[in-house]
Amino acid sequence: MTTQNRWLLAILLGPAIFFLTVFVVYPIGYSIVRSTYSRNGEDFVGVGNYVRVFTDPQTFTAFKNNLIWVLVAPLVCTVLGLIFAVLMEKIAWSTAFKLIIFMPMAISMLAAGIIFRTVFQQNPEIGLANAVTVTVQEVFSSGSHYPEARLREGPEFSSFEQQGGTGAEIMSTGEFAPGEVALIPLIGIAPEHVGDDPTPAVEAQPADGTITGTIWLDFVRGGGGENGQIDADKPGLGGITVEAINRSGDVWETTTEDDGTFVFEDVSEPLTIRVPATNFTSGPTGINWLGPDLITPVMILAYVWIWAGFAMVMIGSGLAAVDRSLQEAARTDGASEWQVFRHITVPQLMPVLTVVIVTLMINVLKIFDLVYVIPPGASKNAADVLATRMWTVSFGGGNDQGLGSALAIVLLLLVIPFMLINIRNFRRGGNS
Repeated sequence: MTTQNRWLLAILLGPAIFFLTVFVVYPIGYSIVRSTYSRNGEDFVGVGNYVRVFTDPQTFTAFKNNLIWVLVAPLVCTVLGLIFAVLMEKIAWSTAFKLIIFMPMAISMLAAGIIFRTVFQQNPEIGLANAVTVTVQEVFSSGSHYPEARLREGPEFSSFEQQGGTGAEIMSTGEFAPGEVALIPLIGIAPEHVGDDPTPAVEAQPADGTITGTIWLDFVRGGGGENGQIDADKPGLGGITVEAINRSGDVWETTTEDDGTFVFEDVSEPLTIRVPATNFTSGPTGINWLGPDLITPVMILAYVWIWAGFAMVMIGSGLAAVDRSLQEAARTDGASEWQVFRHITVPQLMPVLTVVIVTLMINVLKIFDLVYVIPPGASKNAADVLATRMWTVSFGGGNDQGLGSALAIVLLLLVIPFMLINIRNFRRGGNS
């Protein structure tokens, strides 16, 4: 190599080597040194911080979550990317399809995290997922719900608190004979559970061979009315399940009308009237998507939503280079489309699939943004991964630079094998 070529090489590679040294080599070296010192950097502790890494319960949770991420997210993204790439060749509007699938890649991980945290909010008035869940639950649930409603005590009925905080069951103190009327006044119901324009309560009338009754809100807005009496301004409570029980334990069930009235027909014996505690629960509340049990699947879903487009484009480019003559020969020999896909297309795509899945594994090992943004405070510990754990112990209140540096080095060591696999594939030109 001539002197001129050496100078040209130095000019071309010098800036890259400089920035690589300053932003990669030096930070790695400094982190290795810093990981052998104490929290404040004054005392040398050797491998003490690494011992803490592998004995700390919260770090163990982070390792476990990282393992879930590595095993699930890249595989799901790659499978979906493969399906989408194949579909692109089968549909007429492939350009629009690619745009829709790839569009989330244009959104930052931070913005995507905010979107998914909003979508999966517990409050169904905010979170779309729980709005749909509650709607479906309400379709299959029976009766109305009046949370915290309670009986205005009287001689005919008493209430009994149920175990587990499921509300109070109301039971008649005696039996009602055919032709008698059961009046059940309730209080403690919030206005939003009654409605802005409730149907006025109507006092049920006695009839032969029946037991009738009325359940109403024994309260008048602004005051007035007589306790225990059905006055003109008191609303009826519709949709409440009422049960009648005979002395043998047989149970009949009915539901109150909008005016609060109910009726049991063809009654030939005295019955005990019961209002189950299920009427006084809060009703469908959806699923705690962002709770400790489901937070990791929700975050992985957000990741797949973003990165499936990347997998689709990468696999689509590999699919364009597939030898079509092999596919046509297989079809000529009588192979089905599934057999062609499984035995011809996928084997030819294996180098590309390997690159995609390994690249995504490297990506999820370093995942930070989604795990930092999506989980609420109560789920932060359950959602922890190594990158967020490293940030928390170093800058998020832990102020332990030694332990944070040790976590950074452990994370680097986990990433290196996957990087070497990708480098090997690139050097082979994608042929593994």
